[in-house]
Amino acid sequence: MKRKVNQCQDASTKTQNTKHKTLNSPQFPQTTRFLHLCKYKTKSMNAHKEYMKMAADLARENVLKGGGPFSAVIVKDGEVIATGCNRVTDKHDPTAHAEIEAIRKATKKLSTHDLSGCSIYASCEPCPMCLGAIYWARLDQLFFGNTRKDAASIGFDDEFIYHELEKPIDQRSIPTQQIVTENIKHAFEHWAKIDDKQEY
Repeated sequence: MKRKVNQCQDASTKTQNTKHKTLNSPQFPQTTRFLHLCKYKTKSMNAHKEYMKMAADLARENVLKGGGPFSAVIVKDGEVIATGCNRVTDKHDPTAHAEIEAIRKATKKLSTHDLSGCSIYASCEPCPMCLGAIYWARLDQLFFGNTRKDAASIGFDDEFIYHELEKPIDQRSIPTQQIVTENIKHAFEHWAKIDDKQEY
């Protein structure tokens, strides 16, 4: 029987349906208890560990429901803003990594592309794509659990991408070539002339 693919619901959605249940109730999922407890603002190391435990539990749940073994949690001012799980196979989207999913949810919830003031807890060291997204989103801090070597040991090896980035363009495994047309710089030139543009 085909396993149901995980939807990795956001923290706020989970807690709405369980707000009247006690924390010790067997009907109150473990990860939801973490999300509930994280609303109490704290800056201790214990809080960092709790967020990482949450990410680890979400990753495990994702595997049990047919997804990949990765998740991420984004926190701002001691409160969980968004969570994400790897949904590459579910969405047929190679960019749907856990960190990307969490960043998309967080920017939508906060109505901004700038996640300054937020921290991200990833169950595994981010791949080059996700690390780039974390920098572009301007997250303040990155915490991770498993290393990229741990990921490689179970078949998720990003090392070749790191090596590819270090190579000259003409030596990369994907044939890459620059093509210059007469209008290729028009968009850049127009952008440079705008005084009130929204930079990012």
